[in-house]
Amino acid sequence: MFPTLASEAFLSSRCIWVNGPVIVGAGPSGLAVGAGLKNQGVPFIILERANCIASLWQNRTYDRLKLHLPKQFCQLPNFPFPEDFPEYPTKYQFISYLESYTKHFDINPHFNETVQSANYNATFGLWRVKTIATGGPNPIGVEYICRWLVVATGENAEKVVPEFEGLQDFGGHVTHACDYKSGQSYSGERVLVVGCGNSGMEVSLDLCNHNANPSMVVRSSVHVLPREVLGKSTFELAVSMMKWLPLWLVDKILLILAHLILGNTEKYGLKRPRVGPLELKNNAGKTPVLDICAFQKIRSGEIKIVPGIKKFSRGRVELVNGETLEIESVILATGYRSNVPSWLK
Repeated sequence: MFPTLASEAFLSSRCIWVNGPVIVGAGPSGLAVGAGLKNQGVPFIILERANCIASLWQNRTYDRLKLHLPKQFCQLPNFPFPEDFPEYPTKYQFISYLESYTKHFDINPHFNETVQSANYNATFGLWRVKTIATGGPNPIGVEYICRWLVVATGENAEKVVPEFEGLQDFGGHVTHACDYKSGQSYSGERVLVVGCGNSGMEVSLDLCNHNANPSMVVRSSVHVLPREVLGKSTFELAVSMMKWLPLWLVDKILLILAHLILGNTEKYGLKRPRVGPLELKNNAGKTPVLDICAFQKIRSGEIKIVPGIKKFSRGRVELVNGETLEIESVILATGYRSNVPSWLK
């Protein structure tokens, strides 16, 4: 039963009482929470601003993307991947898996519903979640009242687009990695890839495979690790070692293995941070790059490593070392950020 509230201002004319949690986000985490609650008989609703589950995977990833970790580390609770899936499923296989997961647990998110604000009322011990639903002919404001709020919107809700001097005068094609699909349309072009994380590396590799000429901006230090060591996942190896060894020692072992397999990455413009890869991930949230042949292209010179950007001009970019490159396109692999601070009060 809905509790009696002393203040009528706490409610609006379009309130919905949820006798359980409100989950924001219908990506893998939101679906997993929903399935867990379903198994316990706990009612809930999932709010999703897009028109589909896993919108990041469906709408904002490139065609060649595969899971960077083995499938056993990426499957959701109580529903393993199909046995015939490869160890590193493609994005299309992963989306298919998530759709099967949603159907299996009979999860029905509220699509096209964007959270505007979520406030906690300490007096009544309730959350007040305001949304805009855009699925119909006219936008509708809805307010949910619940005792529990689960934020499952992930770290990659909004793309990060830095400001660069002169970019408006560049004149060529500029896109963020979230809108990049394939290097096919870039064949023969000189492309500047800004960013050297997993996306920057993989986009640069994809461009090479489609006969483009990528230059990748590496502004700061980065850890590059092989995806596998002697046929075993580097991540799986790290997880196994962390059961028995301190983190600093696991980091040291990973770096020794990386040096044996990849060689000296600094020789090619990829300076390693002083802090180890796992410690850096824990403390700063910066994920190491798991190499899937991009470093081989860097060593061969097919992917050129360049320093930070000073400014753009018509058809070219000036770098901080004074070098000028003539380029035709720019791809911003500059990452993402959470949008939670904008609505969680």
